[in-house]
Amino acid sequence: MAQKVRIIGVPMDLGQSRRGVDMGPSALRGAGLQTSIKKLGLQVEDIGNLSVKQPEEMPIGEKRAKYMQEIAETCGDVAAAAEKALSEGFLPLVLGGDHSIAAGVAAGVANHFRKEKKQIGYLWLDAHGDMNTPESSPSGNVHGMPLAAIMGYGAPELVDLLGFKPKAEPGNIVIVGARDLDAQERKIVKKSGIHVFTMRDIDERGMREVMSDALKYAMDDTAGIAVSLDMDFVDPSDAPGVGTPVRGGVTYREAHLAMEMIADTESMVSLEVVEINPILDEHNRTALLGVELVLSGLGQKIL
Repeated sequence: MAQKVRIIGVPMDLGQSRRGVDMGPSALRGAGLQTSIKKLGLQVEDIGNLSVKQPEEMPIGEKRAKYMQEIAETCGDVAAAAEKALSEGFLPLVLGGDHSIAAGVAAGVANHFRKEKKQIGYLWLDAHGDMNTPESSPSGNVHGMPLAAIMGYGAPELVDLLGFKPKAEPGNIVIVGARDLDAQERKIVKKSGIHVFTMRDIDERGMREVMSDALKYAMDDTAGIAVSLDMDFVDPSDAPGVGTPVRGGVTYREAHLAMEMIADTESMVSLEVVEINPILDEHNRTALLGVELVLSGLGQKIL
């Protein structure tokens, strides 16, 4: 279990068309993230925010993958910061921004373990599949593409980060909480060989059984699990301030159980929390919940 945590802010909102998720890192910090982690008895440092260009500064670029160049550059910086954190014995806790930053986190974390000839598993807690490519995406928004890139599909700028692909094997990648996939994206998901637990699976089998299977797949022959928490995983009634809310998400307690079960494995090697949009939030509720879920993931117990 990580004894040291390094907070890395990435105020990215180039990956989607609705502005505001660039304020996610501030919202999480404002909700007491660092102090709360210290209370768990962990050492924590915050290296501040990586610099990210503003949409106003530059042209949109290719319509099928808007701002791809700038997003890929930032992902390169994210990869370097995540890899450095791990090499210095810290668990990288990356605060988004939109979900496009996950391609950077995955590259850095996977590269760290690759040097030891080891693989990572990936747990993607999200309402969406994020498995679009520039060819399949209806919007051209890159925050719908990072998981495809992690698996080696899509724009070479993201796919080839740090010069190797895929960042994780399909059999070790698991999406939990999916409830909103594009038509083309469904085909990619089905073809890809990753494991997907939809909201219907959670309804029918319960979060405990679903997470127990998900963790088994992600941990199978891997050095650890990279966890990607998109706050739209949680139902909008508890997490209203997200980039792309979808009704019918996991409940407050189900979300905590998922993170608690991750902590129980003691196998989490990185965590990113993304898509918090304070503009759409109510009194910072979504970021406050984000902090709580991070704590559960880092081992906070009820008793």
